[in-house]
Amino acid sequence: MYKIAVIGDKDSVLGFKAVGLDVIFTDHLVLEDVINDLAKSDYAVIFVTEEVFIHLHEVIVNYHDEIMPAIIPIPSNKGTKGIGMKNIRDAAEKAIGADILFNDN
Repeated sequence: MYKIAVIGDKDSVLGFKAVGLDVIFTDHLVLEDVINDLAKSDYAVIFVTEEVFIHLHEVIVNYHDEIMPAIIPIPSNKGTKGIGMKNIRDAAEKAIGADILFNDN
């Protein structure tokens, strides 16, 4: 069975543990190794806070064209930076050939 992980600061991701997701806090970890280890394991989806996404962009881009894991940026408890929506917009544009989502800029 495939698993789902959430990576981020404790305040942002602790609540995901209550719904049964594997939660990994960013404190004192080599996050590059964590992402690579999860990708080699049975993780189908890895949610990362936008701060982690920015910090690990070069590592995450290596998995961009892979079927699994899907690495999805989510807002932290500090709010959104718009990265998640940009990724959705880019994926839709790549799949369809045009930006069909409303531009909220």
